Amino acid sequence: MLIDPHTLLLASLIIFLGAITQSLIGFGLAVVASPLLYIVDPQLVPAPVILMGFAISLLTLMRERGHLEFNGLQYALLGRIPGGFLGAALLLFAPQPILGLAIAAIVLIAVLLSVLKLSAPVNRLTLFIAGIVSGIFGNIAAIGGPPMAILLSGKDAGQFRAALSAFFIFSSLIAFAILTMVGLVEMKHIWLSFMLLPSVCAGFLVAGRLVGRVDKQKTRNATLLLCTVSALVLIGKSVMNL
Repeated sequence: MLIDPHTLLLASLIIFLGAITQSLIGFGLAVVASPLLYIVDPQLVPAPVILMGFAISLLTLMRERGHLEFNGLQYALLGRIPGGFLGAALLLFAPQPILGLAIAAIVLIAVLLSVLKLSAPVNRLTLFIAGIVSGIFGNIAAIGGPPMAILLSGKDAGQFRAALSAFFIFSSLIAFAILTMVGLVEMKHIWLSFMLLPSVCAGFLVAGRLVGRVDKQKTRNATLLLCTVSALVLIGKSVMNL
Protein backbone atom coordinates (compact mmCIF):
# COMPACT_ATOMS: atom_id res chain seq x y z
CA MET A 1 0.00 0.00 0.00
CA LEU A 2 1.35 3.41 -1.01
CA ILE A 3 0.03 5.14 2.12
CA ASP A 4 -2.27 4.14 4.96
CA PRO A 5 -5.78 5.73 4.61
CA HIS A 6 -5.60 7.25 8.09
CA THR A 7 -2.17 8.71 7.31
CA LEU A 8 -3.50 10.12 4.04
CA LEU A 9 -6.43 11.73 5.86
CA LEU A 10 -4.13 13.34 8.42
CA ALA A 11 -1.70 14.49 5.72
CA SER A 12 -4.58 15.97 3.73
CA LEU A 13 -5.72 17.96 6.78
CA ILE A 14 -2.19 19.27 7.32
CA ILE A 15 -1.86 20.33 3.67
CA PHE A 16 -5.32 21.93 3.84
CA LEU A 17 -4.26 24.09 6.82
CA GLY A 18 -0.98 24.94 5.14
CA ALA A 19 -2.73 25.97 1.92
CA ILE A 20 -5.06 28.28 3.86
CA THR A 21 -2.08 29.87 5.59
CA GLN A 22 -0.16 30.48 2.38
CA SER A 23 -3.22 31.83 0.57
CA LEU A 24 -3.81 34.35 3.37
CA ILE A 25 -0.30 35.57 4.18
CA GLY A 26 1.72 34.75 1.05
CA PHE A 27 3.83 31.83 2.33
CA GLY A 28 3.60 29.13 4.95
CA LEU A 29 2.37 25.90 3.39
CA ALA A 30 5.72 24.17 3.80
CA VAL A 31 6.56 25.85 7.11
CA VAL A 32 3.30 24.50 8.55
CA ALA A 33 3.25 21.17 6.73
CA SER A 34 6.83 19.88 6.51
CA PRO A 35 7.56 19.18 10.20
CA LEU A 36 4.11 17.66 10.77
CA LEU A 37 4.23 15.56 7.61
CA TYR A 38 7.73 14.33 8.44
CA ILE A 39 6.36 13.08 11.75
CA VAL A 40 3.37 11.45 10.02
CA ASP A 41 5.29 9.88 7.11
CA PRO A 42 8.83 10.95 6.05
CA GLN A 43 8.22 10.04 2.39
CA LEU A 44 5.90 13.07 2.16
CA VAL A 45 8.88 15.46 2.53
CA PRO A 46 10.26 17.14 0.48
CA ALA A 47 9.06 16.16 -3.03
CA PRO A 48 5.26 16.06 -2.48
CA VAL A 49 5.37 19.26 -0.38
CA ILE A 50 7.34 20.99 -3.15
CA LEU A 51 4.66 20.00 -5.68
CA MET A 52 1.91 21.17 -3.32
CA GLY A 53 3.78 24.47 -2.96
CA PHE A 54 3.86 24.78 -6.74
CA ALA A 55 0.11 24.19 -6.94
CA ILE A 56 -0.88 26.72 -4.26
CA SER A 57 1.53 29.30 -5.68
CA LEU A 58 0.04 28.90 -9.16
CA LEU A 59 -3.48 29.36 -7.79
CA THR A 60 -2.44 32.38 -5.72
CA LEU A 61 -0.64 34.04 -8.63
CA MET A 62 -3.72 33.65 -10.81
CA ARG A 63 -5.67 35.55 -8.14
CA GLU A 64 -2.98 38.20 -7.54
CA ARG A 65 -1.58 38.50 -11.08
CA GLY A 66 -2.53 42.19 -11.30
CA HIS A 67 -0.02 42.97 -8.52
CA LEU A 68 2.93 41.09 -10.01
CA GLU A 69 6.28 42.84 -10.32
CA PHE A 70 9.01 40.39 -11.32
CA ASN A 71 11.91 42.85 -11.04
CA GLY A 72 15.04 41.13 -9.72
CA LEU A 73 13.50 37.76 -8.93
CA GLN A 74 15.63 36.15 -11.64
CA TYR A 75 18.71 36.65 -9.44
CA ALA A 76 17.04 34.79 -6.58
CA LEU A 77 16.09 31.99 -8.97
CA LEU A 78 19.73 31.74 -10.11
CA GLY A 79 20.70 31.33 -6.46
CA ARG A 80 18.22 28.48 -6.07
CA ILE A 81 20.35 26.30 -8.37
CA PRO A 82 23.57 26.00 -6.31
CA GLY A 83 21.54 26.14 -3.11
CA GLY A 84 19.31 23.37 -4.38
CA PHE A 85 22.24 21.07 -5.14
CA LEU A 86 23.70 21.71 -1.66
CA GLY A 87 20.36 20.85 -0.07
CA ALA A 88 19.99 17.72 -2.20
CA ALA A 89 23.49 16.56 -1.19
CA LEU A 90 22.57 16.86 2.47
CA LEU A 91 19.33 15.01 1.80
CA LEU A 92 21.21 12.18 0.08
CA PHE A 93 23.76 11.48 2.79
CA ALA A 94 22.15 12.44 6.11
CA PRO A 95 20.38 9.70 8.14
CA GLN A 96 16.66 10.14 8.81
CA PRO A 97 16.94 11.40 12.45
CA ILE A 98 19.47 14.02 11.35
CA LEU A 99 17.13 15.12 8.56
CA GLY A 100 14.34 15.41 11.12
CA LEU A 101 16.52 17.66 13.26
CA ALA A 102 17.49 19.70 10.18
CA ILE A 103 13.85 20.21 9.21
CA ALA A 104 12.96 21.24 12.76
CA ALA A 105 15.91 23.66 12.85
CA ILE A 106 14.85 25.22 9.53
CA VAL A 107 11.30 25.71 10.84
CA LEU A 108 12.56 27.31 14.06
CA ILE A 109 14.87 29.61 12.06
CA ALA A 110 11.89 30.58 9.87
CA VAL A 111 9.81 31.34 12.97
CA LEU A 112 12.64 33.40 14.50
CA LEU A 113 13.14 35.41 11.32
CA SER A 114 9.40 36.09 11.14
CA VAL A 115 9.26 37.22 14.79
CA LEU A 116 12.29 39.51 14.46
CA LYS A 117 10.86 41.09 11.28
CA LEU A 118 14.33 41.65 9.90
CA SER A 119 14.81 43.76 6.80
CA ALA A 120 17.55 43.88 4.20
CA PRO A 121 18.24 45.96 1.09
CA VAL A 122 16.86 44.44 -2.08
CA ASN A 123 19.55 44.21 -4.75
CA ARG A 124 21.09 41.61 -7.04
CA LEU A 125 23.49 40.31 -4.37
CA THR A 126 20.93 39.98 -1.57
CA LEU A 127 18.45 38.35 -3.94
CA PHE A 128 21.09 35.84 -5.08
CA ILE A 129 22.10 35.05 -1.49
CA ALA A 130 18.46 34.67 -0.46
CA GLY A 131 18.01 32.33 -3.42
CA ILE A 132 20.94 30.16 -2.28
CA VAL A 133 19.59 29.89 1.28
CA SER A 134 16.11 29.28 -0.11
CA GLY A 135 17.50 26.49 -2.29
CA ILE A 136 19.23 24.76 0.62
CA PHE A 137 16.16 24.99 2.86
CA GLY A 138 13.82 24.17 -0.01
CA ASN A 139 15.51 20.95 -1.07
CA ILE A 140 15.92 19.66 2.48
CA ALA A 141 12.49 20.53 3.81
CA ALA A 142 10.56 22.27 0.97
CA ILE A 143 10.76 25.45 3.10
CA GLY A 144 12.21 28.08 0.76
CA GLY A 145 9.96 31.01 1.63
CA PRO A 146 11.41 32.81 4.68
CA PRO A 147 14.60 34.23 3.07
CA MET A 148 12.57 35.73 0.23
CA ALA A 149 9.78 36.86 2.54
CA ILE A 150 12.30 38.96 4.49
CA LEU A 151 13.56 40.70 1.35
CA LEU A 152 10.08 41.35 -0.06
CA SER A 153 8.48 42.39 3.23
CA GLY A 154 8.39 46.04 2.17
CA LYS A 155 5.81 45.40 -0.54
CA ASP A 156 2.08 45.75 0.06
CA ALA A 157 0.09 42.58 0.72
CA GLY A 158 -1.00 41.97 -2.88
CA GLN A 159 2.47 42.59 -4.35
CA PHE A 160 4.03 40.45 -1.61
CA ARG A 161 1.78 37.46 -2.33
CA ALA A 162 2.19 37.87 -6.11
CA ALA A 163 6.00 38.17 -6.01
CA LEU A 164 6.43 35.23 -3.63
CA SER A 165 4.01 33.11 -5.67
CA ALA A 166 5.91 33.82 -8.89
CA PHE A 167 9.18 32.94 -7.17
CA PHE A 168 7.73 29.74 -5.71
CA ILE A 169 6.37 28.59 -9.08
CA PHE A 170 9.77 28.68 -10.75
CA SER A 171 11.81 27.71 -7.68
CA SER A 172 9.59 24.67 -7.10
CA LEU A 173 10.30 23.50 -10.65
CA ILE A 174 14.04 24.02 -10.08
CA ALA A 175 13.93 22.13 -6.78
CA PHE A 176 11.93 19.25 -8.23
CA ALA A 177 14.26 18.99 -11.24
CA ILE A 178 17.34 18.84 -8.97
CA LEU A 179 15.79 16.20 -6.72
CA THR A 180 14.87 14.17 -9.81
CA MET A 181 18.40 14.47 -11.21
CA VAL A 182 19.96 13.09 -8.00
CA GLY A 183 17.45 10.24 -7.79
CA LEU A 184 15.37 11.49 -4.86
CA VAL A 185 12.04 11.51 -6.72
CA GLU A 186 10.14 8.28 -7.35
CA MET A 187 6.78 7.59 -8.95
CA LYS A 188 5.27 7.14 -5.49
CA HIS A 189 5.98 10.80 -4.75
CA ILE A 190 4.00 11.81 -7.86
CA TRP A 191 1.03 9.65 -6.82
CA LEU A 192 1.14 11.00 -3.27
CA SER A 193 1.08 14.53 -4.67
CA PHE A 194 -2.01 13.78 -6.75
CA MET A 195 -3.70 12.37 -3.65
CA LEU A 196 -2.98 15.57 -1.69
CA LEU A 197 -3.84 18.02 -4.48
CA PRO A 198 -7.58 18.27 -3.59
CA SER A 199 -6.58 19.53 -0.13
CA VAL A 200 -4.57 22.35 -1.72
CA CYS A 201 -7.53 23.39 -3.86
CA ALA A 202 -9.91 23.21 -0.89
CA GLY A 203 -7.57 25.31 1.26
CA PHE A 204 -7.26 27.91 -1.48
CA LEU A 205 -11.03 28.15 -1.91
CA VAL A 206 -11.65 28.46 1.84
CA ALA A 207 -8.94 31.12 2.14
CA GLY A 208 -10.56 33.07 -0.70
CA ARG A 209 -13.67 33.42 1.46
CA LEU A 210 -11.63 34.38 4.52
CA VAL A 211 -9.53 37.12 2.89
CA GLY A 212 -10.61 40.41 4.42
CA ARG A 213 -12.58 38.68 7.19
CA VAL A 214 -9.77 37.38 9.39
CA ASP A 215 -7.09 39.22 11.30
CA LYS A 216 -3.90 38.41 9.38
CA GLN A 217 -1.72 39.21 12.41
CA LYS A 218 -3.62 36.70 14.56
CA THR A 219 -3.42 34.16 11.74
CA ARG A 220 0.33 34.75 11.48
CA ASN A 221 0.82 34.42 15.25
CA ALA A 222 -1.20 31.19 15.38
CA THR A 223 0.81 29.83 12.45
CA LEU A 224 4.12 30.63 14.16
CA LEU A 225 2.93 28.95 17.37
CA LEU A 226 1.86 25.82 15.48
CA CYS A 227 5.17 25.70 13.63
CA THR A 228 7.14 26.05 16.87
CA VAL A 229 5.23 23.27 18.60
CA SER A 230 5.49 20.92 15.61
CA ALA A 231 9.24 21.60 15.28
CA LEU A 232 9.80 20.84 18.97
CA VAL A 233 7.82 17.60 18.67
CA LEU A 234 9.91 16.64 15.62
CA ILE A 235 13.11 17.37 17.56
CA GLY A 236 11.94 15.09 20.37
CA LYS A 237 11.09 12.27 17.96
CA SER A 238 14.37 12.63 16.05
CA VAL A 239 16.50 12.66 19.20
CA MET A 240 14.81 9.48 20.42
CA ASN A 241 15.61 7.80 17.08
CA LEU A 242 19.29 8.74 17.07
